Amino acid sequence: MPEEDLVDIKFRLYDGSDIGPFRYSSASTVDMLKQRIVTDWPKGKTITPKTVNEVKLISSGKILDNNKTVNQCKNPFGDVAGGVIIMHVVVQPSLAKTKTEKKVDDSPRKIVCSCSIL
Repeated sequence: MPEEDLVDIKFRLYDGSDIGPFRYSSASTVDMLKQRIVTDWPKGKTITPKTVNEVKLISSGKILDNNKTVNQCKNPFGDVAGGVIIMHVVVQPSLAKTKTEKKVDDSPRKIVCSCSIL
């Protein structure tokens, strides 16, 4: 594979720490990058993605689509020869999980009124 087809990418996490940089083919898909993030996620973080569906990648202010390639996501104005591309990682736990974690107290409540009638 020619050297110009390889791109160095570093993933910036919510707490400012990084995963990488790793070298990828410009034909690699965003989904492949997300799989690497889930696999290499640092131990001990308070938020941890369970699947690639919980990971959003942001580059140049845009959320990247899973089927796009690294080459399609590169910002032409920010390319520096030999530079590392930084992509921001956002973890969004699945909706089903967050609904079950938030327990709503639906029990009937007794309303006490201390009203005085003159």
